[in-house]
Amino acid sequence: MKIKTIADHDPWLEPYRAKLEQQQAYLQSAEKRILGKSTRVEDFALGHLYFGLHKTASHWVFREWAPNATSIYLLCEANGWKDTGAYRLSRSQHGVWELQLPLDALSHGDHYKLRVHWPEGSAERIPSYATYVVQDPVTNLFDAVVWSPQTSYEWKHKTPEAPAVPLIYEAHVGMSSEKPEVATYQYFKEKILPRIKELGYNTVQLMAIQEHPYYGSFGYHVSNFFAASSRFGTPDDLKQLIDTAHGMGLRVIMDIVHSHAVKNENEGLSRFDGTLTQYFHEGTRGNHDAWDSRVFDYGKPEVAHFLLSNIRFWLDEYHFDGFRFDGVTSMLYHDHGLERAFGSYDDYVSDNIDLDALAYLRMAAQLTHTVRLQTTIIAEDTSAFPGLASPADEGGIGFNYRLSMGVPDLWIKTLKEKRDEDWELGHLFHELTAHRPEESTISYAESHDQALVGDKTLIFRLIDKDMYDHMQQNDESLTVERGIALHKIIRLLTASTNAGGYLTFMGNEFGHPEWIDFPREGNDWSYHYARRQWSLADNPKLKYQWLQSFDKRLATLVSALADRSYHYVAIDEDRRLISFVRDRYLFVFNVSPDRSYTDHAIPTFDGIYSLVLSSDDKEYGGHDRVADDLEYRASNEQLLLYLPSRTALVFERYDQIADVPR
Repeated sequence: MKIKTIADHDPWLEPYRAKLEQQQAYLQSAEKRILGKSTRVEDFALGHLYFGLHKTASHWVFREWAPNATSIYLLCEANGWKDTGAYRLSRSQHGVWELQLPLDALSHGDHYKLRVHWPEGSAERIPSYATYVVQDPVTNLFDAVVWSPQTSYEWKHKTPEAPAVPLIYEAHVGMSSEKPEVATYQYFKEKILPRIKELGYNTVQLMAIQEHPYYGSFGYHVSNFFAASSRFGTPDDLKQLIDTAHGMGLRVIMDIVHSHAVKNENEGLSRFDGTLTQYFHEGTRGNHDAWDSRVFDYGKPEVAHFLLSNIRFWLDEYHFDGFRFDGVTSMLYHDHGLERAFGSYDDYVSDNIDLDALAYLRMAAQLTHTVRLQTTIIAEDTSAFPGLASPADEGGIGFNYRLSMGVPDLWIKTLKEKRDEDWELGHLFHELTAHRPEESTISYAESHDQALVGDKTLIFRLIDKDMYDHMQQNDESLTVERGIALHKIIRLLTASTNAGGYLTFMGNEFGHPEWIDFPREGNDWSYHYARRQWSLADNPKLKYQWLQSFDKRLATLVSALADRSYHYVAIDEDRRLISFVRDRYLFVFNVSPDRSYTDHAIPTFDGIYSLVLSSDDKEYGGHDRVADDLEYRASNEQLLLYLPSRTALVFERYDQIADVPR
């Protein structure tokens, strides 16, 4: 029987069919080897129900996998944090340790950890399946905490259906307050969710949920994979946040970090049982030098069991609606894709591919889609790996979307290296619309990385220091006027050319003026820049409100672009014009800094058109040069328009005059 591969959809891969079939055969054999007696991945991924601490009707039971350990003790307040016989775990088969305790031995809120002994020594460890981990504010040490409230959280709302076009608002709970503090799940629920809903986004992507010892890591150096970060509140607080979002019609996905793990040994998985290879690869392959972290051994059944169970835990316990998988490029390649241009199809079938990681990702996608229907899973991949965002039964890996990571880099490069009048419009349009034929992508104009210290957001690249002095609406500034005009054009052009969905990072929608700098020794542990200044966007006297209003209208339009095909694409490099039709909308961009055009013919379908968005509208900081109450008629496949400089226009097409809203 012929093995189906992604070459069935991409003729450019036909010369590599034999190697792709070998890849597929390996993935199938690896999955069978890892799953063992389990015939279904959803049954295999139940480790969180067996390992860790669980309360039964008659006793507590705790289990841990530590094959190199010689003895393990549970340390807690009840035994004075000492190794005692009553709290010693017993070893069973396959390196699994178990302890049973009477119900009065532990209570909700008790702190505990493990003392793991091995042939060469011993150390305290946080249990690998701990679901609640807190940091002592004095010692800075972490403890696991018994989370067993008398009443379990009762979910009130069903998950909203997956939208045709995900509009994703990427957010960090801790820095969502305007005050210099660590914001909470409760704060985010009460103050930020309504903002996101009002802006028109339909999906919230939460960063930094898995517990991490260093706040400034943005949540990407995970130590405790099953623990919702206690910096922001309790597990029930997070559940309430997600439940509330569902009640508002918002879906919630989380950044899940399975691409690497923090090196920390006291609170993480590294050297958990005295060896460096329990969860991670041996030797240099087990270290990610660029990220200063550990690399999982995805081909090891116990590791796959741990990670797949982690996925199911977040779906079952917290009702997340999917994941954005971090660092997929790093997982896919033995060299982590570093300093690699991926300019040849040879890169996708070479010995550099980590086939065990690829098998794991396919099982992770299958598990996610099986456990909860209509999940959204996004791969953060810079390499455009073939089939990553296509179904497994079509030779793919099974993700819904790939993050279009090249787009923010494209805009950075354009703004850094070219004058406005020298933008290569054909190249821009090609790159914005480029994606593999079988995949859907999530587009975004700028990433959260650009908001960090050492880089610049789009608005800061455009306006720079003038943001500090000329953002009053009655303050005229050519620099600010240019920056706001191009900010709107860039975001609309990116959003309108998406091949599946669109994303923005918290605050970028209104041009947040300051970078993100988490508390660290270099800034005297200040929270001043680890926050969002919402009052700037809400102040009717400031220009930030123009950008926020524009973004809100943009979201409404983009949500209607379910049809991904383009018609009447026209690019005029001399006049600095781009136009195209998607669905029932005509998009026209004039990026010229100083040339406007009267009665310019734009190719499009015949019909009646209504102006539904003009970036030149006064509400968005423009000059109101385009009438919004006119009836536009296209005939002979042309629409005559007035096109002001540095302006984006969107028209909606109707078949007859009676259909035009009044």
